[in-house]
Amino acid sequence: MINGVHLKICGLTSAADAHAAAGIGADYLGFVLHPASPRHITIEQFHALRPELPALPKVGVLVYSDTDTLARVHDAGFDFVQLHFPNETPFFEAAMWTDVVAPSKLWLAPRVPPGKELDPCFVPLADTFLLDSYHPTQHGGTGTTGDWHGFAWLQGKFKKVRWVLAGGLNAENIRAALAQSHAKFVDVNSGVEASPGVKDHAKLAALAAALRGE
Repeated sequence: MINGVHLKICGLTSAADAHAAAGIGADYLGFVLHPASPRHITIEQFHALRPELPALPKVGVLVYSDTDTLARVHDAGFDFVQLHFPNETPFFEAAMWTDVVAPSKLWLAPRVPPGKELDPCFVPLADTFLLDSYHPTQHGGTGTTGDWHGFAWLQGKFKKVRWVLAGGLNAENIRAALAQSHAKFVDVNSGVEASPGVKDHAKLAALAAALRGE
């Protein structure tokens, strides 16, 4: 935690970058398992990295396809599973996810298009929700910011849920994002990269300094 804000650094692909994230005060380490992502690592690559990683909670990030894939990620040794899915997903299908991953371990990341609202039926299914900026074909890591005021509204309405702000966050905009969203938990990926999947350690340090108000 940095200055009262929890921090997840996502899109990690190396132990060196994971240790750099831990060194600036990150609370969670995120690993993208979606094959279409330029930051993608396989479960096997994660297993190879795991002995070298800092002792911080690890989050496996995937785009929903089926419950078998969800189960494989859950069983791969991640502390939490972050699941991106369309806001239009039928509730009966989403409800089955909790048979695979307990709500306390499941981070739901609904893709809510502009002009639409999060379907509230999903809220009881997980203790943590992550809101990323919307893109019609991508599921995160776009470098674009989202609806900070909408995030603040949802966080105020559903107080029993832990809300995570994501989408285009970096050292230059993090203070404005916190002021407008009132977020207490942020997820940063492309904003601290040298290239997709490779973290820039100077940008990580600058992000931590910005969170501290320096």
